[in-house]
Amino acid sequence: MVNPDHLNVHVKRAEYAVRGAILLESEKIQREMNQDPSKYPFKKLIPCNIGNPQELLQKPIQYNRQVLSLVDCPDLIDKVGDSVPSDVVARAKDIVEAIGHPNRTGAYTNSKGYAFVREAVAQYIQERDGGVPASADDIFLTDGASPAVKAALQCFSGDPKVAFMIPLPQYPLYTATLAMLQMQAAPYYLNEENRWSLELSELERSYQEALREGKEVRGLCVINPGNPTGGVLSEKQILDVCLFAKKYNLLVLADEVYQANVYKVNPATGEREKFVSFKKVVGSYPELKGQPLISFHSTSKGITGECGRRGGYMECVNVHQDMMDMLLKLASVSLCSNVGGQLMMKLMLQGPKPGDASYDSWRRDCDGIFESMARRATMLVDGLNKIPGIRSQPIDGAMYAFASLDLPPGAIEAARARGMAPDAMWCMDLLRATGIIIVPGSGFGQRTGSFHFRTTILPPEDSMAEVVELISKFQRDFLAKYGGGKARL
Repeated sequence: MVNPDHLNVHVKRAEYAVRGAILLESEKIQREMNQDPSKYPFKKLIPCNIGNPQELLQKPIQYNRQVLSLVDCPDLIDKVGDSVPSDVVARAKDIVEAIGHPNRTGAYTNSKGYAFVREAVAQYIQERDGGVPASADDIFLTDGASPAVKAALQCFSGDPKVAFMIPLPQYPLYTATLAMLQMQAAPYYLNEENRWSLELSELERSYQEALREGKEVRGLCVINPGNPTGGVLSEKQILDVCLFAKKYNLLVLADEVYQANVYKVNPATGEREKFVSFKKVVGSYPELKGQPLISFHSTSKGITGECGRRGGYMECVNVHQDMMDMLLKLASVSLCSNVGGQLMMKLMLQGPKPGDASYDSWRRDCDGIFESMARRATMLVDGLNKIPGIRSQPIDGAMYAFASLDLPPGAIEAARARGMAPDAMWCMDLLRATGIIIVPGSGFGQRTGSFHFRTTILPPEDSMAEVVELISKFQRDFLAKYGGGKARL
């Protein structure tokens, strides 16, 4: 028998809120509803706890699925005839040819991933960034962005003094990974009142505080567009971050998995703002020459939403060769990332071209999903801001609202009696009353004395009003139960 004292204490203290106590309770509720559908005052669970689009019935991009299906079963390529568009067949043939043989489509790849996919990634990056050079040699294909982030951090583990600056609120991957690697976090707070902006003065405060605490700060993590906040950094803010990192010789880790999810409209032009990458800024400003950067992308988000395919990449810019060798060693230990995810990345970044047989339907699929997300982001924020005791900043990007909760003193006392964080109690009670699964702000980090929750924009558009109404009714009942007024802490 395994003795609990033998288990890794660093894994035990790592927390991952988006699949924490609330989700475990929801799974218990689902089992009970399977036995007795009338046990709870709702007919189904609504999973708004994680950015998992297809769990909430987002339609897959048909073109991507068609090509992958033929690559997975290449014997069908010459048999499908007119049942699929001609460009799908041609694309599948090209991929099988690039792999080298129809019997190799399930074989291990190079540890960094297929060369032809990495070349497609490099071409995409260069086009996205207005001609800033990109090289396939600097790219690793990964099982989604999360393993890439872990690999980058793993290169620095081994000394408990080592720290990375991370935003608060943050995606809990970062604190969990740092905990498991026996490293420390040096948190910096985002400015909620200014659309969750990142401010240089706060970076400086965080860095200097970390030094006073004896930490050795090696890098700076940035999530843009923001998870859980929905904020989007301007080019000026990105430049400030990179100059700060250059000043203190810090590696920048840029989590950019939501780069296709920018909804913010420029008030001067009336047009949607364009995503600006850290790579473009580093490559465009001479004063940033040599600044090390690792950026991450994924097939799980954006318009594609293929979370379970586990496709991702990291691009390493100005990274020392010793670290590149270490990253290759880590990739080699796992042999390679999964082939389906690698190919989904290529298809996500290089869709059909105008004039191709699939182009019009592919364009409709992509535009339809994006515009629906943009509408749902507005619907959710507008609805939440009408509920007493709930406030949300605009969702400028990504897939979430990180809304603040004004909780009455009675609720604070009740939560303490239950041994729970107050916003965690609110989310648990919401689940049991409505079936809506969301995550408390305490799982992401927040300023002391503040309470939040994160919810996705992913429920179907025709269900969003119902979700908001369920939250509204619950909140009104909650305030009636515990008394109005914000807690004094």
